[in-house]
Amino acid sequence: MTKLVDEYELLSVTVGDRADHVATIAINRPDVRNALNEQVRTELKDAVTTADKDDRVRVLVLTGGEESGSFIAGADITEFRDRDLVDQRKASERPRIYETVDDASIPIIARINGHALGGGCELAQACDIRIAEAGAKLGQPEINLGLIPGGGGTQRLTRLVGEGHAMRLVLSGKLIDAEEAKEIGLVDEVYDAEQLNDRVYELASSMAEKSPIALKLAKKAIKGSSRMGLEEGLKYESELFVQTFATQDKDEGIDAFLEGREPDFTGK
Repeated sequence: MTKLVDEYELLSVTVGDRADHVATIAINRPDVRNALNEQVRTELKDAVTTADKDDRVRVLVLTGGEESGSFIAGADITEFRDRDLVDQRKASERPRIYETVDDASIPIIARINGHALGGGCELAQACDIRIAEAGAKLGQPEINLGLIPGGGGTQRLTRLVGEGHAMRLVLSGKLIDAEEAKEIGLVDEVYDAEQLNDRVYELASSMAEKSPIALKLAKKAIKGSSRMGLEEGLKYESELFVQTFATQDKDEGIDAFLEGREPDFTGK
């Protein structure tokens, strides 16, 4: 097990403990079910940015520590009580952890091993793939506090599940279970606790075996599909496709295919 960094108080970060070229960031704040306070957000931003720049890392798994029983149970509400508009505007300055995750060049899988509520649900939405444990609850309960989602929950959620489901979840503040979240498109897969790790790291490993350059370009192209018109998106995809022809990985992939062997991608 290789440590990516060792200075975090509320996170554990490892590389290669479950699969080659796969890093795992686990939030360890079990006394409050991994609620996002300023320290967690700061450490997460640094850890994600560090992993994104580490040549050993091709795929990142973001999850809750096993002792917490949650993915992220939401924002730390105790920090909200004494903030006024000016304070919160400063706290909401971008890039926040949501943008840091969304903008990362490497694929990020949310391993939702428990409740993902409020800011935790928004952080999962910012990831590229969401795999949830059966029994997990997800939702945007901010309306129950006289608030609205502020970490992307009215924007990314709508793009994932459609306006009707987003309205229902945000305006009611109701929580849904992982199975319903899968049905409406909020999560991609649901597994029992015994199967969760195997599936998450099987997928992460299958991705990490691919060309790091192609992974990043493919992610950019797919992200662009929801942010551009069709014609603009097709031109963007074509340009990114052409860029792969300047890589050694393209030659390796084609040679391996023609020779009937597995490719050995180096990220060059």
